[in-house]
Amino acid sequence: MLTVRHTSPRQLDVGLTLGPLAHGPGDPTFHRAADGSVWRTSLLRTGPVTQRFVPAGPHEVVVHLWGDGAREAAEALPVLLGEDDDVTGFEPPEQVRDAHRRAAGMRMLRSGRVMEALVPAVLEQRVQTVTAHRAWRWLVLRYGTTAPGPAPSDLPGGPRGGLRVVPDARTWTRVPVWDWHRAGVDPGRARTVTRCALVAPRLEEAGAMAPAEARARLEKVQGVGVWTSAEAAQRAFGDADAVSVGDFHLPAAVGWALTGERTDDEGMLRLLAPYAPHRHRVVRLLSLSGRARAPRRGPKLPIADYRAF
Repeated sequence: MLTVRHTSPRQLDVGLTLGPLAHGPGDPTFHRAADGSVWRTSLLRTGPVTQRFVPAGPHEVVVHLWGDGAREAAEALPVLLGEDDDVTGFEPPEQVRDAHRRAAGMRMLRSGRVMEALVPAVLEQRVQTVTAHRAWRWLVLRYGTTAPGPAPSDLPGGPRGGLRVVPDARTWTRVPVWDWHRAGVDPGRARTVTRCALVAPRLEEAGAMAPAEARARLEKVQGVGVWTSAEAAQRAFGDADAVSVGDFHLPAAVGWALTGERTDDEGMLRLLAPYAPHRHRVVRLLSLSGRARAPRRGPKLPIADYRAF
């Protein structure tokens, strides 16, 4: 085990910063423990790693690391925890100033792991979130590997099951059609994940590119559009300006929060334009403020279960 104490010159909220890496409450790669610690796993160039983040004050976190990737992960901690996230000149909308004050320790994280951000984003295309989270959990439990080190004692299902590390790109290309079906993933999304995995080394290179160039690299893969590239960029690249255009709920929520009226993608982008290059930061603050909830119109859509097709 490797232990590192990270001290930041600014306030640091580990839970808020790392929260976007979780894909549902049952994500086997991410866990918020009852003691306030945050556990996550990752597959780095040097191997798998399990990390346990224990807050040690408003500016400090103690990180325990296990696995072959521990040293590499320790060296990348400042980037992961958003030390490069520059908020200079950011003036939030009046509607989220209180949320901005309360979430002073929230950073835009930068995992640097493109496939780890891209695959769950692809699974979340065009389906209800609960369906995508269920698929992600099923696939990682079946094709991921056992995480190094101990497991959280309050992990759902008990610590014996442990956390899991995401499959590598080669494994994603070998998932058979019947297991995509069992996971509830339609053929279109399954093909997109496979296409991404086949060019994974080229996609991972995007982490060293400028934001616009990086997203353009992802969108060269058939099936990866602006919504998917934005979702990946927010997590892998720490892109504070990546807006998830094409989201079913987001435009109405942003419009309602900022103007009291629903809007579409074009209207959402107009409303967020004054806050560039922090448009995604504003969206996150709107979510934290509780204002981004437009009144529902009509009944909820039924949850499609592709396993029954």
